[in-house]
Amino acid sequence: MAGMNDEGRQWYVVNTYSGHENKVKENLEKRVESMGLQDLLFQILIPEHVETEIKDGKKINKTKNMFPGYVLVEMIMTDEAWYVVRNTSGVTGFIGSSGGGAKPFPLQKHELDPILKKMGLKTAVDLDFTVGDEVNIIQGPFVGKSGRVESIDMEKEIAKVLVDFLGNLTPMEVELVQLEKMI
Repeated sequence: MAGMNDEGRQWYVVNTYSGHENKVKENLEKRVESMGLQDLLFQILIPEHVETEIKDGKKINKTKNMFPGYVLVEMIMTDEAWYVVRNTSGVTGFIGSSGGGAKPFPLQKHELDPILKKMGLKTAVDLDFTVGDEVNIIQGPFVGKSGRVESIDMEKEIAKVLVDFLGNLTPMEVELVQLEKMI
């Protein structure tokens, strides 16, 4: 019944031995398959991005690990899934666990989105506001400011927001993940 239980899917950071990220990913994928856990563990990603270097006058693309020693796992945190992941060869634990048998905290959307964006992966932006709504800026250089949404560009994942800046309404382009609807 793979994919039947999508509620509760969240991303977690798994700590591995540095340099063993690919092996951990491979081991986890094998365990998910052999134990039939496709409805609890979904995606396993190694945060990597491509850097272009110039060597001897030629452009060379190199894949670099953004966070050596870490793997991202999208899963539903059940006792069984938690046990399987942390007892996989090469895994040293979860980030965000206080220890003593406490389950870890998932990554928040505002923590995950920049990582996925840098990897070139699109994330589904959940908007709780539309054009004309009042919003608060919750991240970035204009944090704490509020304004009215003038337009939304889903392709670029930005909104044009009219913000009171030194007594004037000024249109500012703000990333969608940096905004939340005023309550």
